[in-house]
Amino acid sequence: MHAYEAIDQSLTFIEEHLTKEISTEELANTVGLSPFYFQRLFKRLVNKSVQEYVKLRRLAKVIENLKNTDQRILDVALDYGFSSHGNFTRAFRETYGITPESYRRDLPMLNTFARPEVSMNYVLVDEGVPLVAGNIVLEIQRRTLEKPENYLGLETEVRICEQMPAGESTGVDVPGQLWKRYHMERASITANLNTAVEMGMSHGEGAAQNLFTYFAGGLVQNISDRLQDSFVKRELPAGEYIVCRVEAENFEDLVTAALDQAGKYLFGIWLPCHNLTTEPFSAEKYYRDLEGMACMEIWVKPLPLKNKG
Repeated sequence: MHAYEAIDQSLTFIEEHLTKEISTEELANTVGLSPFYFQRLFKRLVNKSVQEYVKLRRLAKVIENLKNTDQRILDVALDYGFSSHGNFTRAFRETYGITPESYRRDLPMLNTFARPEVSMNYVLVDEGVPLVAGNIVLEIQRRTLEKPENYLGLETEVRICEQMPAGESTGVDVPGQLWKRYHMERASITANLNTAVEMGMSHGEGAAQNLFTYFAGGLVQNISDRLQDSFVKRELPAGEYIVCRVEAENFEDLVTAALDQAGKYLFGIWLPCHNLTTEPFSAEKYYRDLEGMACMEIWVKPLPLKNKG
Protein backbone atom coordinates (compact mmCIF):
# COMPACT_ATOMS: atom_id res chain seq x y z
CA MET A 1 0.00 0.00 0.00
CA HIS A 2 1.29 3.45 -0.92
CA ALA A 3 1.41 6.02 1.86
CA TYR A 4 -1.30 8.16 0.25
CA GLU A 5 -3.55 5.10 0.00
CA ALA A 6 -3.31 4.63 3.76
CA ILE A 7 -4.35 8.24 4.37
CA ASP A 8 -7.15 7.95 1.82
CA GLN A 9 -8.38 4.85 3.65
CA SER A 10 -8.35 6.76 6.95
CA LEU A 11 -10.35 9.60 5.35
CA THR A 12 -13.01 7.09 4.35
CA PHE A 13 -13.11 5.77 7.92
CA ILE A 14 -13.54 9.32 9.25
CA GLU A 15 -16.44 10.04 6.87
CA GLU A 16 -18.21 6.88 8.00
CA HIS A 17 -17.76 7.63 11.71
CA LEU A 18 -18.28 11.39 12.04
CA THR A 19 -21.10 10.91 14.53
CA LYS A 20 -18.92 8.67 16.73
CA GLU A 21 -15.79 9.18 18.78
CA ILE A 22 -12.68 9.06 16.57
CA SER A 23 -9.23 8.75 18.09
CA THR A 24 -5.93 9.19 16.30
CA GLU A 25 -4.74 5.85 17.65
CA GLU A 26 -7.78 4.06 16.20
CA LEU A 27 -7.23 5.65 12.81
CA ALA A 28 -3.56 4.67 12.82
CA ASN A 29 -4.49 1.09 13.69
CA THR A 30 -7.00 0.85 10.84
CA VAL A 31 -4.22 1.47 8.30
CA GLY A 32 -1.42 -0.37 10.10
CA LEU A 33 0.76 2.63 10.97
CA SER A 34 2.20 3.87 14.23
CA PRO A 35 0.32 6.89 15.65
CA PHE A 36 3.50 8.98 15.38
CA TYR A 37 4.10 8.24 11.70
CA PHE A 38 0.38 8.38 10.86
CA GLN A 39 -0.01 11.88 12.30
CA ARG A 40 3.06 13.17 10.43
CA LEU A 41 1.85 11.65 7.16
CA PHE A 42 -1.71 12.88 7.64
CA LYS A 43 -0.59 16.47 8.27
CA ARG A 44 1.68 16.38 5.23
CA LEU A 45 -1.02 15.12 2.82
CA VAL A 46 -4.13 16.83 4.22
CA ASN A 47 -2.56 20.07 5.53
CA LYS A 48 -4.46 19.67 8.79
CA SER A 49 -3.84 17.75 12.00
CA VAL A 50 -6.03 14.68 12.46
CA GLN A 51 -8.35 16.15 15.09
CA GLU A 52 -8.56 19.55 13.37
CA TYR A 53 -9.62 17.79 10.18
CA VAL A 54 -12.23 15.72 12.04
CA LYS A 55 -13.63 18.91 13.61
CA LEU A 56 -13.83 20.68 10.24
CA ARG A 57 -15.57 17.75 8.56
CA ARG A 58 -18.07 17.52 11.44
CA LEU A 59 -18.80 21.24 11.12
CA ALA A 60 -19.30 20.83 7.37
CA LYS A 61 -21.90 18.13 8.06
CA VAL A 62 -23.49 20.32 10.73
CA ILE A 63 -23.97 23.05 8.14
CA GLU A 64 -25.76 20.60 5.84
CA ASN A 65 -28.13 19.71 8.70
CA LEU A 66 -28.76 23.31 9.71
CA LYS A 67 -29.55 24.19 6.11
CA ASN A 68 -31.65 21.20 5.14
CA THR A 69 -33.45 20.13 8.33
CA ASP A 70 -35.47 21.65 11.19
CA GLN A 71 -33.46 19.75 13.80
CA ARG A 72 -32.58 21.80 16.88
CA ILE A 73 -29.11 23.33 16.79
CA LEU A 74 -28.14 21.69 20.09
CA ASP A 75 -29.28 18.26 18.86
CA VAL A 76 -27.23 18.63 15.67
CA ALA A 77 -24.19 19.63 17.74
CA LEU A 78 -24.56 16.65 20.07
CA ASP A 79 -25.02 14.28 17.12
CA TYR A 80 -21.60 15.33 15.80
CA GLY A 81 -19.69 14.98 19.04
CA PHE A 82 -19.76 18.49 20.52
CA SER A 83 -20.13 18.26 24.28
CA SER A 84 -22.26 21.39 24.83
CA HIS A 85 -23.96 24.26 23.06
CA GLY A 86 -21.22 26.63 24.25
CA ASN A 87 -18.44 24.37 23.01
CA PHE A 88 -20.16 24.00 19.65
CA THR A 89 -20.89 27.71 19.23
CA ARG A 90 -17.28 28.59 20.02
CA ALA A 91 -15.95 26.10 17.43
CA PHE A 92 -18.49 27.29 14.83
CA ARG A 93 -17.67 30.96 15.36
CA GLU A 94 -13.89 30.35 15.28
CA THR A 95 -14.26 28.44 12.01
CA TYR A 96 -16.82 30.53 10.12
CA GLY A 97 -16.84 33.90 11.87
CA ILE A 98 -20.57 33.74 12.68
CA THR A 99 -22.78 31.89 15.16
CA PRO A 100 -24.85 28.81 14.24
CA GLU A 101 -27.99 30.84 14.94
CA SER A 102 -26.88 33.54 12.48
CA TYR A 103 -26.11 30.91 9.87
CA ARG A 104 -29.51 29.25 10.14
CA ARG A 105 -31.27 32.62 10.02
CA ASP A 106 -29.40 34.12 7.03
CA LEU A 107 -27.99 31.02 5.25
CA PRO A 108 -24.88 32.76 3.86
CA MET A 109 -22.61 30.85 1.50
CA LEU A 110 -19.71 29.39 3.54
CA ASN A 111 -16.34 27.90 2.71
CA THR A 112 -16.37 24.46 4.31
CA PHE A 113 -13.56 21.92 4.38
CA ALA A 114 -14.32 19.12 1.91
CA ARG A 115 -12.79 15.68 2.02
CA PRO A 116 -9.61 15.89 -0.09
CA GLU A 117 -8.82 13.40 -2.84
CA VAL A 118 -5.19 12.82 -1.91
CA SER A 119 -4.65 10.35 -4.76
CA MET A 120 -4.95 13.24 -7.24
CA ASN A 121 -1.57 14.52 -6.02
CA TYR A 122 0.08 11.39 -7.44
CA VAL A 123 -1.62 11.12 -10.84
CA LEU A 124 -0.58 13.20 -13.86
CA VAL A 125 -3.12 12.79 -16.66
CA ASP A 126 -2.38 13.46 -20.31
CA GLU A 127 -4.35 16.10 -22.20
CA GLY A 128 -7.79 14.82 -23.14
CA VAL A 129 -7.65 11.85 -20.76
CA PRO A 130 -10.36 11.89 -18.06
CA LEU A 131 -9.34 11.49 -14.42
CA VAL A 132 -11.93 9.96 -12.09
CA ALA A 133 -11.39 10.90 -8.44
CA GLY A 134 -14.04 10.34 -5.80
CA ASN A 135 -17.31 11.68 -7.18
CA ILE A 136 -15.85 13.93 -9.88
CA VAL A 137 -14.53 13.52 -13.42
CA LEU A 138 -11.79 15.90 -14.53
CA GLU A 139 -10.26 16.42 -17.99
CA ILE A 140 -7.63 18.93 -19.16
CA GLN A 141 -7.14 20.07 -22.76
CA ARG A 142 -5.83 23.00 -24.79
CA ARG A 143 -8.43 25.12 -26.55
CA THR A 144 -8.51 28.18 -28.81
CA LEU A 145 -11.23 30.80 -28.35
CA GLU A 146 -11.59 32.41 -31.78
CA LYS A 147 -13.75 35.36 -30.72
CA PRO A 148 -13.99 37.12 -27.35
CA GLU A 149 -17.08 36.48 -25.21
CA ASN A 150 -18.83 39.28 -23.34
CA TYR A 151 -20.38 38.86 -19.92
CA LEU A 152 -22.47 41.17 -17.77
CA GLY A 153 -22.65 40.83 -14.00
CA LEU A 154 -21.33 42.02 -10.66
CA GLU A 155 -17.90 42.02 -9.03
CA THR A 156 -16.25 42.46 -5.66
CA GLU A 157 -12.83 42.34 -4.01
CA VAL A 158 -11.91 39.16 -2.11
CA ARG A 159 -9.10 38.46 0.35
CA ILE A 160 -7.00 35.56 -0.95
CA CYS A 161 -6.25 34.25 2.53
CA GLU A 162 -9.96 33.95 3.36
CA GLN A 163 -11.04 31.75 0.45
CA MET A 164 -10.93 28.14 -0.69
CA PRO A 165 -8.82 26.73 -2.20
CA ALA A 166 -6.28 29.57 -2.42
CA GLY A 167 -6.15 30.44 1.25
CA GLU A 168 -7.27 27.09 2.68
CA SER A 169 -9.60 29.13 4.88
CA THR A 170 -13.10 28.49 6.15
CA GLY A 171 -15.55 31.35 6.60
CA VAL A 172 -18.02 33.30 4.49
CA ASP A 173 -17.73 32.42 0.80
CA VAL A 174 -17.54 35.91 -0.73
CA PRO A 175 -17.72 34.73 -4.38
CA GLY A 176 -20.67 32.52 -3.45
CA GLN A 177 -22.44 35.47 -1.87
CA LEU A 178 -21.81 37.50 -5.03
CA TRP A 179 -23.43 34.77 -7.12
CA LYS A 180 -26.50 34.87 -4.84
CA ARG A 181 -26.73 38.63 -5.32
CA TYR A 182 -26.29 38.34 -9.09
CA HIS A 183 -29.06 35.75 -9.39
CA MET A 184 -31.36 38.03 -7.39
CA GLU A 185 -30.59 41.12 -9.51
CA ARG A 186 -30.25 39.68 -13.02
CA ALA A 187 -33.99 39.81 -13.77
CA SER A 188 -33.58 43.22 -15.41
CA ILE A 189 -31.11 41.82 -17.98
CA THR A 190 -32.50 38.30 -18.50
CA ALA A 191 -33.69 39.19 -22.01
CA ASN A 192 -30.08 39.97 -22.97
CA LEU A 193 -28.57 36.81 -21.48
CA ASN A 194 -27.75 33.37 -22.74
CA THR A 195 -28.88 31.75 -19.49
CA ALA A 196 -27.20 28.46 -20.38
CA VAL A 197 -23.72 29.90 -19.78
CA GLU A 198 -22.46 31.79 -16.73
CA MET A 199 -18.94 32.83 -15.81
CA GLY A 200 -17.00 33.60 -12.66
CA MET A 201 -13.73 35.42 -13.31
CA SER A 202 -10.87 36.01 -10.88
CA HIS A 203 -8.35 38.80 -11.54
CA GLY A 204 -5.18 38.65 -9.45
CA GLU A 205 -3.68 42.07 -10.10
CA GLY A 206 -3.95 42.90 -6.40
CA ALA A 207 -2.18 39.75 -5.22
CA ALA A 208 0.56 41.85 -3.59
CA GLN A 209 -2.16 43.30 -1.33
CA ASN A 210 -3.60 39.81 -0.68
CA LEU A 211 -6.64 40.68 -2.83
CA PHE A 212 -8.25 39.52 -6.04
CA THR A 213 -11.29 40.81 -7.90
CA TYR A 214 -14.08 38.33 -8.52
CA PHE A 215 -16.74 38.74 -11.22
CA ALA A 216 -20.01 36.74 -11.50
CA GLY A 217 -22.23 37.10 -14.53
CA GLY A 218 -23.93 35.74 -17.63
CA LEU A 219 -23.09 35.54 -21.32
CA VAL A 220 -24.60 38.40 -23.39
CA GLN A 221 -24.84 39.29 -27.07
CA ASN A 222 -25.77 42.99 -27.05
CA ILE A 223 -24.83 45.33 -24.20
CA SER A 224 -26.38 48.77 -24.07
CA ASP A 225 -24.99 51.71 -22.10
CA ARG A 226 -28.08 51.55 -19.90
CA LEU A 227 -27.31 48.00 -18.80
CA GLN A 228 -23.73 48.92 -17.91
CA ASP A 229 -25.00 51.56 -15.48
CA SER A 230 -26.03 48.82 -13.05
CA PHE A 231 -23.83 45.90 -14.09
CA VAL A 232 -20.16 45.33 -14.89
CA LYS A 233 -18.98 44.19 -18.31
CA ARG A 234 -16.16 41.65 -18.49
CA GLU A 235 -14.63 39.97 -21.53
CA LEU A 236 -13.21 36.49 -21.91
CA PRO A 237 -10.50 37.37 -24.48
CA ALA A 238 -9.83 35.39 -27.64
CA GLY A 239 -6.69 33.30 -27.53
CA GLU A 240 -5.10 30.05 -26.39
CA TYR A 241 -6.28 28.46 -23.15
CA ILE A 242 -5.75 25.49 -20.88
CA VAL A 243 -9.26 24.27 -20.02
CA CYS A 244 -9.99 22.01 -17.06
CA ARG A 245 -13.44 20.45 -17.45
CA VAL A 246 -15.11 19.12 -14.29
CA GLU A 247 -18.25 17.00 -13.90
CA ALA A 248 -19.96 16.20 -10.60
CA GLU A 249 -23.11 14.45 -9.42
CA ASN A 250 -25.01 17.69 -8.73
CA PHE A 251 -24.52 21.45 -9.02
CA GLU A 252 -23.96 22.02 -5.29
CA ASP A 253 -21.11 19.50 -5.25
CA LEU A 254 -19.76 20.99 -8.48
CA VAL A 255 -19.36 24.53 -7.13
CA THR A 256 -17.94 23.43 -3.77
CA ALA A 257 -15.90 20.24 -3.41
CA ALA A 258 -15.40 19.58 -7.13
CA LEU A 259 -14.25 23.13 -7.90
CA ASP A 260 -11.93 23.04 -4.89
CA GLN A 261 -10.36 19.73 -5.94
CA ALA A 262 -10.05 20.75 -9.60
CA GLY A 263 -8.41 24.06 -8.73
CA LYS A 264 -5.88 22.39 -6.47
CA TYR A 265 -5.05 19.80 -9.13
CA LEU A 266 -4.79 22.24 -12.05
CA PHE A 267 -2.73 24.93 -10.28
CA GLY A 268 -0.87 22.76 -7.78
CA ILE A 269 -0.06 19.65 -9.83
CA TRP A 270 -0.77 19.77 -13.56
CA LEU A 271 0.51 23.21 -14.55
CA PRO A 272 3.78 23.06 -12.52
CA CYS A 273 4.49 19.54 -13.84
CA HIS A 274 4.16 20.91 -17.39
CA ASN A 275 6.44 23.86 -16.54
CA LEU A 276 3.54 26.28 -16.92
CA THR A 277 2.11 29.14 -14.94
CA THR A 278 -0.77 31.42 -16.01
CA GLU A 279 -1.69 35.03 -16.61
CA PRO A 280 -3.13 36.60 -13.40
CA PHE A 281 -6.73 35.62 -14.08
CA SER A 282 -8.86 32.52 -14.37
CA ALA A 283 -12.42 32.00 -15.57
CA GLU A 284 -15.01 29.48 -14.38
CA LYS A 285 -17.61 28.71 -17.06
CA TYR A 286 -20.79 27.05 -15.81
CA TYR A 287 -23.10 25.19 -18.18
CA ARG A 288 -26.64 25.26 -16.79
CA ASP A 289 -28.60 23.44 -19.53
CA LEU A 290 -27.04 19.96 -19.46
CA GLU A 291 -29.64 17.40 -18.37
CA GLY A 292 -28.49 14.91 -15.79
CA MET A 293 -25.03 16.46 -15.54
CA ALA A 294 -23.41 19.24 -13.50
CA CYS A 295 -20.51 20.61 -15.53
CA MET A 296 -18.09 23.54 -15.41
CA GLU A 297 -14.73 24.49 -16.91
CA ILE A 298 -11.75 26.41 -15.54
CA TRP A 299 -10.13 28.52 -18.28
CA VAL A 300 -6.58 29.88 -17.85
CA LYS A 301 -4.05 31.47 -20.23
CA PRO A 302 -0.76 29.54 -19.97
CA LEU A 303 2.70 31.04 -19.67
CA PRO A 304 6.07 29.23 -19.46
CA LEU A 305 7.05 28.91 -15.80
CA LYS A 306 10.45 30.57 -16.46
CA ASN A 307 8.61 33.80 -17.35
CA LYS A 308 6.84 34.00 -14.01
CA GLY A 309 7.39 37.40 -12.38
